[in-house]
Amino acid sequence: MSTLEDDLRRLMANETEKLRVAPDLVDRVLRSSRQKKTNRVRLTALATAVAVAGAVVPVYLVLGPNSVAVQGFGLGEPVAASETSRPDATGQAVPGPPAIDDFPPTPSPTPDLGDLGDGRAFGRVEVGYLPDGLQWSHWSLDSGDSYTTSWNYDGDKNGFYCVQIFVYEGQTVREVDERVRAYREEKEGRDVTIGDRTGYLLRQRVGEDGMKGTPSIFLSVGEGRTAEVMFSPTFAKRLGGERAVDRELKKIAAGLTATG
Repeated sequence: MSTLEDDLRRLMANETEKLRVAPDLVDRVLRSSRQKKTNRVRLTALATAVAVAGAVVPVYLVLGPNSVAVQGFGLGEPVAASETSRPDATGQAVPGPPAIDDFPPTPSPTPDLGDLGDGRAFGRVEVGYLPDGLQWSHWSLDSGDSYTTSWNYDGDKNGFYCVQIFVYEGQTVREVDERVRAYREEKEGRDVTIGDRTGYLLRQRVGEDGMKGTPSIFLSVGEGRTAEVMFSPTFAKRLGGERAVDRELKKIAAGLTATG
């Protein structure tokens, strides 16, 4: 496999790990005027890699008269290779192994949280409050020590999200703590009090053109568990000014409780 293919595959894995929000994240990132040129280049490479990967199928190559069939990758339909032979120690031809004619296994589907009903209870948390008019999006992602789901106006899992909540547990809590610490050092956002808990409120730098970013709040939800609540920039704009947005974020955060 060439260095370019290695780089593209690694880029796909790295970007997928980072793009943690609802299915419309790529659209929002590509529309963002705040993304750096390097990020645009990386996303272009990612899109190209995905397009190429969709057209790649196993191909079996024969290297020469004394070689055995080997599997490679190429465009188009599978290419069948005949069985080849190679000489043994006495010089007699010994049949080589037969060509492999099966396809790689189909990747497992992305794990989700199953049917969540109205979506108010997912994983090990329960949502006590959501703004009026929202429905569960019928979309979720379960990564074990982190999981997420979202809500929108029509319940379409392929639609744009309005509210999304991530829950982090175990090792991922430390990673979130590092993110919040970095925001504090950069003086992005501020500490807020939610009942008897302390949260961190800010506008994260993923937004649409003309938007200030993605309104978000981080809050501890029980021992060893942190939640991140996000509003899409479009939904935040519909809520009104910054005070209204912050008020709704705090109300959702206040209504989050641990169930396990």
